[in-house]
Amino acid sequence: MVKKQKSPDFLIFFTTILLLSIGIIMVFSASAYSSYLTYGDAYYYLKKQLLWALLGVIAMIVTMNIDYRRLKRYVGVIFLISLILLVLVLVVGQVSHGSRRWIGLGMIGFQPSEVMKLAIVMYMAKSLSQYGKRIQDFRQGLLPHLLILAVVCLLILAQPDLGTAVAIAGTVYFLLLVSGARYSHLGVLALLGIALVGLAIWLEPYRMERFTAFLFPFKNPSDSGWQIIQSLLALGSGGFFGMGLGRSRQKLFYLPERHTDFIFAILGEELGFIGAFIVLLLFFIFIWRGFRIAVTVKDNYGSLLVAGITLMVTLQAVINIGVVTGSLPVTGITLPFISYGGSSLLLSLVGVGMVLNVSRYV
Repeated sequence: MVKKQKSPDFLIFFTTILLLSIGIIMVFSASAYSSYLTYGDAYYYLKKQLLWALLGVIAMIVTMNIDYRRLKRYVGVIFLISLILLVLVLVVGQVSHGSRRWIGLGMIGFQPSEVMKLAIVMYMAKSLSQYGKRIQDFRQGLLPHLLILAVVCLLILAQPDLGTAVAIAGTVYFLLLVSGARYSHLGVLALLGIALVGLAIWLEPYRMERFTAFLFPFKNPSDSGWQIIQSLLALGSGGFFGMGLGRSRQKLFYLPERHTDFIFAILGEELGFIGAFIVLLLFFIFIWRGFRIAVTVKDNYGSLLVAGITLMVTLQAVINIGVVTGSLPVTGITLPFISYGGSSLLLSLVGVGMVLNVSRYV
């Protein structure tokens, strides 16, 4: 029986709060000008982000103090509800930028895919911890998990949202790897996954346009290449020390999605290489402590749960920063804890609460 510690991992808690604080400051800085012109209130996005941050921190503290092993019995129900929400959003979801990803609840809305990110990690952690060495058998062990992953990814692709589907598939793939699945099976799966992503890009003209813009952004600088060019201009303008907080030029309607998907570009422009490096360092600390807990905890379910949550945050950060720096094609993935977004922030903090809870049983 594992012994309960007096306090959770301080470094993960402190790092998360620091990232959250930087995010709130940058959301205000990136959105104040445009929100004043659009809504007549420079604090419009700031107030909403503060509300979600407060709810998220409360949820994190509550989750941190509920034994994660008690939640294990409800994993199946949580996953089923998440699956129903993914179907529901395709029927009654709000259409925005050609995608149907949001379910509106009066003044607020949430993304079911954000709920699924956490739910599938919880489900896979429980299932894989019970399967043990049977995961090495393709038909009896690996295939059932792949079928579940396929259903989830197909529902998310139907929204459409390739970036989130890739993040979820990558996380599950990692969990299969650390659970002992055969390298030969995983090698074939990796090749198949790359082929399917390529097919998804090729079949959708807008994805193909984004991919072409990623390869040759200056070929069409006023259209498909505009966003990445403006992002690179923002990062380049920041230099080593930055232009100063609040002094970004690219946020003045040059760079789209400046307070959401491309907030890291505004951060780099205003705070420079130093600011960007600090954010990257904080993510590195989060990842290091998360995987340290995953390796140390004796409970297999807790280990897989922490590893999955940590990797999900890692993948989102890598994809987002890769897009902003022109290293990856444009997707709709936000930067965890930094970007504006209610359901994304709330569920990320709930996930951190679970990691902190497991850390108390190391």
